[in-house]
Amino acid sequence: MKNIIIITGASSGIGQEFALQIDTAFSNIDEIWMIARREERLMEVGKVMEHKVKMISMDVTDEYAMDDFEELLEKEDVTVRMLINAAGFGLMGPFDELSLEEQTDMLYVNCEALTKMTYICLPYMARGSRIIQMASAAAFVPQQDFAVYAATKAYVLSFSRALNQELCDYGLYVTAVCPGPVNTEFFQIAEQYGSTLEIKKLTMITSEQCVSEALYASYRKKDMVIPGIPMKAFAMLTKIVPQGLILKIAKMMKK
Repeated sequence: MKNIIIITGASSGIGQEFALQIDTAFSNIDEIWMIARREERLMEVGKVMEHKVKMISMDVTDEYAMDDFEELLEKEDVTVRMLINAAGFGLMGPFDELSLEEQTDMLYVNCEALTKMTYICLPYMARGSRIIQMASAAAFVPQQDFAVYAATKAYVLSFSRALNQELCDYGLYVTAVCPGPVNTEFFQIAEQYGSTLEIKKLTMITSEQCVSEALYASYRKKDMVIPGIPMKAFAMLTKIVPQGLILKIAKMMKK
């Protein structure tokens, strides 16, 4: 039986960084399964990996592709030692100015696909297996011009922490990762129709730091981790200051 790690969104950004750090840090893994839409980007990452890699080019929102992936798990004799749901994206801008298709796509990728992948992989996990879900500091408070994205990440955070409570008695642990801005191509996509507050960019951390803190929190069986000191402070602030006041202050800062 092969011990495997599954990473979605593995062709770039945080997902790619997970693949690279796991490749050097985990010696008891037989294969790393890397999932992403962009096959050529997967190939580039796979070339520098030391572990045996299975590259799966698929769209996690495609129901037929997910069915095929479930069949692949059934066919292979594997134990999923870690599932990392890193696929996701965001778009900034007023709700009524972004297209309905783009915003529902956020729901499908960030929430529905993550939930399906978790459900599909659970039967192949064993005591000691881990799940890492990429949430966001945007989960802590509603965000103007980031309404749908922040709502999807609030779902991921709530789902992950609840699931951790359900599974921990069986020796399975779920960690929600809640970073603020991370230095990846995320903002190149997100800012097509709007821009973020400059103060957010000042708190940006590297993908290396984000992933390192996420893996350490997973190792320690934490149900949530907030990478970076500025976002830890922000999370504390949201517990002290009423959300309505935070929203008003953020609105004034955008003017």
